[in-house]
Amino acid sequence: MKLRSREVVEGIESLPRRALLKAVGVTDSEMEKPFVAIANSYNNVVPGHTHLRDVSAAVASGIEEAGGVPFEFNTIGICDGISMGTEGMHYSLPSREIIADSVELMLQAHRFDAVVCVASCDKIVPGMMMAMARVDIPSIMVTGGPMRPGEWKGQQLDVISAFEAVGAVKAGKMSVREALMIEERACPSCGSCAGMFTANTMACMCEALGISLPGMATTLAVDAKKFRLAKQSGNQIMRLLKLGINPRKIMTRAAFENAVVVDLALGGSTNTVLHLLAIANDAGVKLSLDVFDRLSRRTPNICSMRPGGPYMMADLDRAGGIQVVMKKLGRLIQRSPMTVTGRRVGANLKFVSTEKFATPENSEVIRPVNMPYRKEGGIAILFGSLAPKGAVVKHAGVSARMMRHRGPAKVFDSEEAATRAIFAKSVKPKDVIIIRYEGPKGGPGMREMLGPTAAIVGMGLAESVALVTDGRFSGGTRGACVGHVSPEAAEGGPIAAVRDGDEILVDIRARKLEVLVPPKELKQRLSRFKPPEPKFKKGYLSLYYRLVSSADEGAILK
Repeated sequence: MKLRSREVVEGIESLPRRALLKAVGVTDSEMEKPFVAIANSYNNVVPGHTHLRDVSAAVASGIEEAGGVPFEFNTIGICDGISMGTEGMHYSLPSREIIADSVELMLQAHRFDAVVCVASCDKIVPGMMMAMARVDIPSIMVTGGPMRPGEWKGQQLDVISAFEAVGAVKAGKMSVREALMIEERACPSCGSCAGMFTANTMACMCEALGISLPGMATTLAVDAKKFRLAKQSGNQIMRLLKLGINPRKIMTRAAFENAVVVDLALGGSTNTVLHLLAIANDAGVKLSLDVFDRLSRRTPNICSMRPGGPYMMADLDRAGGIQVVMKKLGRLIQRSPMTVTGRRVGANLKFVSTEKFATPENSEVIRPVNMPYRKEGGIAILFGSLAPKGAVVKHAGVSARMMRHRGPAKVFDSEEAATRAIFAKSVKPKDVIIIRYEGPKGGPGMREMLGPTAAIVGMGLAESVALVTDGRFSGGTRGACVGHVSPEAAEGGPIAAVRDGDEILVDIRARKLEVLVPPKELKQRLSRFKPPEPKFKKGYLSLYYRLVSSADEGAILK
């Protein structure tokens, strides 16, 4: 296979380009070697990224050891937790497209032969995977690893503990002093937040897809093993280059189905639905909400991870991580997809011993398929008169009592208005909170709503109130929270016609989301719908508003 970098360095015509490369220290002998990019999202803003400079150095060492020349560049990274509940959250999901575009541009413009992407957190990892799929040169994903859990009064803590403490203080269930103690202890190290939230779910998806080395997803950010895996990834990218194994040979339909099955077994974040749809689109693979729904009905939820359960990523790692999850899933996992090991999934799993991790505690972290936490997968897709094109709920985080809920709508046209009402105790048991105009276009940017969902939990309403939105949720959300309602309100979806007091039915077991209004009346209301004015008239969000698709298509740009 001819190296792409030869376009840059071969022949007398390349003399000026070689001169520029020599200015950054490339030697004559290195000009003859493969050029391997390291796309790094290091910054010192985001806890999941602060250690990535060191992780990248380990990758570079591995590349050099295997005979390649590493070149590092950076891309942006937004922390959802820091921007949560502010105007900044409008920019989080849209940043995924900027990340994908920026990595694509650097790889294509400089004709790199291969790439190792080093990243953490919610939009950054999927953005880089989208670029991998587009450019289709040998690629490996190195995810930065989870944060250590905090501890207080014998309980494990994470960032969700801090969000829920706010609601508990406002409800009079916790003192300010206690909440400040949680603030001090909730995030004790670098790494992506300690539970099975979006960042860590996406890392698990990378490993399940076969685009990360086995063990990568759950190895903690502060574990020396992370740096060994990073160096091995640098070594392995050179082997993939020699073998001609590109992302599209790995990211097949069967591989995506494996990732969905693992997601459902873990009870992962609902945001993975958006991201897997978007990555599949760039990989040329047809994936739809129907796939999630079909696989959910036959995939048992064998892990009970935070926020819906007690276990943290550190617990999952001690129990053997994603490879043990896949091994325990047995025939639900397809063995044929290729992976970055250079072997197929089935060959990788032959090296996995579940007995090595078979302690009583670990057997609870990853249960066998015949003793699951739930018989169905952790994510459910709902359809009905309120969501003709679908809606998403993490039912691994929903109590049995709230699997079917019917109540009057309490309608809000923004996240902020809903949060104020919850804290003001205007929301009562049995209510169904409707938050609209927060979708991909309506937001714009489909803000995560950890504020109102954490407020519901903190105020003691999680067992009596449901929330339905055309926006989305943090991977840290728990409770009867239904998001991604499509079509969204800004596009004239039925959610735009809901009024205070309308009866709403959320039936997760039956996969139904209904507004119990006569169809004729609902149609009349929608006939009077007028799209709202865009909230942003200039800047990137103005462009995003004009180009973004519906949530059921992955909120991709068209």
